[in-house]
Amino acid sequence: MQKNSPTPILPQNERGQSFLPPSAEGRDVTALVQQLGNPEAAGSYKLGCSVDTLRSAVEAAGFALFDADLKGIKGKQNLLDVLARAADFPSEFGANWDALADALCDLSWRRANGYVLLLRNASDTLGLSANDREIAQDILADTAVYWRQRKKPFWIFFS
Repeated sequence: MQKNSPTPILPQNERGQSFLPPSAEGRDVTALVQQLGNPEAAGSYKLGCSVDTLRSAVEAAGFALFDADLKGIKGKQNLLDVLARAADFPSEFGANWDALADALCDLSWRRANGYVLLLRNASDTLGLSANDREIAQDILADTAVYWRQRKKPFWIFFS
């Protein structure tokens, strides 16, 4: 890979993977709730259903939905601000990578059966430098693992 080429935020093995196939659009929300409830499958995926369908399933599952619109995001600080607003981070959020990791692995202000981080209009680079993109990718992956170890699903969807 060339040094300055953009690296997508999704790991290679998940980049093209959809959580729900396009045919899932007409599926019963109960089936989606069951899928969301599997902490072992939770991770980063391309969303394969409508946002409205996902919202219905998230609500029915008793999950918290953090909906972040990343359209036009440029730079670490902008990304952190959007994520903090989407997840309603406490006012003491430090707006740095360590604070993001801490907040995503705490969520005590948002008790739920599981969590869904929806990243809408995300570019492959998330508008970040290569170094920041790698850090963000690691934080998201580590967050999914953290919650999986606690038997609670944490999903990251790109739409």
